[in-house]
Amino acid sequence: MSESIAVPQTASERGRIAPAKMAHIVLRTRRYEEMVSWYETVLEAKPMVATPMGTFLTYDDEHHRVAILNRPDLTERAADSAGLDHCAFTYASLDDLFATYARLRDIGITPYWCINHGPTLSMYYQDPDGNQMELQIDVFDTNEGVNEWMAQSDFMTNPIGVKFDPEDLITRYRNGEAPSVLLERPRIDPSEVFDTILNDQEISKRLNVESHEVVNMNRRMMGQEKSLNDPIKS
Repeated sequence: MSESIAVPQTASERGRIAPAKMAHIVLRTRRYEEMVSWYETVLEAKPMVATPMGTFLTYDDEHHRVAILNRPDLTERAADSAGLDHCAFTYASLDDLFATYARLRDIGITPYWCINHGPTLSMYYQDPDGNQMELQIDVFDTNEGVNEWMAQSDFMTNPIGVKFDPEDLITRYRNGEAPSVLLERPRIDPSEVFDTILNDQEISKRLNVESHEVVNMNRRMMGQEKSLNDPIKS
């Protein structure tokens, strides 16, 4: 595995043909009306078309960004099954992300995990079916900025990030603290990456798994086979 991290050239810059954009996601559900309502609310989306079989939602100039298919015959998916982990939606500014957080909080929709990844500031939500949706902003305006941060960061030892309290961050922002300070990812000891960030009761509750499994699943993902009782050393 390479020890350097950088955003690669685009396919076009490499002289290759690739998709022009990512168009939409499609979700199957037993909770049809609840799921449609959740995505309308969270994304401020409106239906392009709605039928008893499916609803096609959009929030921008694309004809549909999220499609919800009505499948009452489906069985529930196990939390530890293989498949898509999450989808992410980028907001234009810190103001927009904070305003969305506050709007959703006030109607009882809250993120289960708020994390400063370094390149992004992210809030993770769970839809009624348990699908994970990330609402984020880009911390850097350009990929060159991301590459500069990667070159001097602790991303190799902490590719996950550092948790943050959205209420605290919003208060500091409203009190005039500079966004550059608010968005800077703190450095933490490598031993804290799993045992502080990922051993989280709220995450385990939302994902319907035991908290130690949250830690161990992510350690396996990172190639760390040590158990929870054998913490990673710095």
